[in-house]
Amino acid sequence: MKILVCISKTPDTTAKIAFTDNNTKFAEAGVQWILNPYDEWYALVRAIELKEKDASSVIHLVNVGGTDAEPIIRKALALGGDEAIRINVTPTDPFTVATQLAEVAKQGGYDLILTGKETIDYNNGSVGGMLAEMLDIPYVALATNLQIDGTTATVKREIEGGEETVEVSLPIVISAQKGMAEARIPNMRGIMAARSKPLKVVEPVQVEPLAKAVEFGLPPAKAGVKLVSPDNVEELVRLLHEEARII
Repeated sequence: MKILVCISKTPDTTAKIAFTDNNTKFAEAGVQWILNPYDEWYALVRAIELKEKDASSVIHLVNVGGTDAEPIIRKALALGGDEAIRINVTPTDPFTVATQLAEVAKQGGYDLILTGKETIDYNNGSVGGMLAEMLDIPYVALATNLQIDGTTATVKREIEGGEETVEVSLPIVISAQKGMAEARIPNMRGIMAARSKPLKVVEPVQVEPLAKAVEFGLPPAKAGVKLVSPDNVEELVRLLHEEARII
């Protein structure tokens, strides 16, 4: 089986968020970048588990990004990817990213394409569906379990109020979330091997973005805390009614 795992570079969850150019761009200075957790912990690790069951499987990684994404690509290779492709363009919007990924996927002839359910910076969760549409193959979102038997995939996914199990023939695109696999840490052998694994850089195809970010904004600062004496029940009720407006 030939597996393609889509990986993204995202800011560490502890990064201080700020914007530049009249709030139209994310300020990257001083930010620690990581491999998007949904891509790493669930999509990539599940691909590795499938390969461990079928040694003939091959795992390719693909990233849309510049040279600054290569450290996180090498980490993914250290975890268990066999080779990687970097599409040499800065990601701007989901449609552009999906278009670039689709071009690579078409040329690779993959049986299974895995993505994280979303990136932790923009939380769009839309690339997987767009990618599947461009490839004209099935798509299952928010998957928590994946089993492969020959050319049939059995996928469990969360739905409102419960869980759904679907069977679908390969090829397929799946977005993975918590429950799909357990996070792993690269070992020294994997880190050393990653240095020599192929990392191919390809130029992007031309695409006209369908949307652009007009402005970013930070949430309003949290208001100060008001302390009320436990004996002053009337004041507590008044505050909850008149200011918090929750009773």
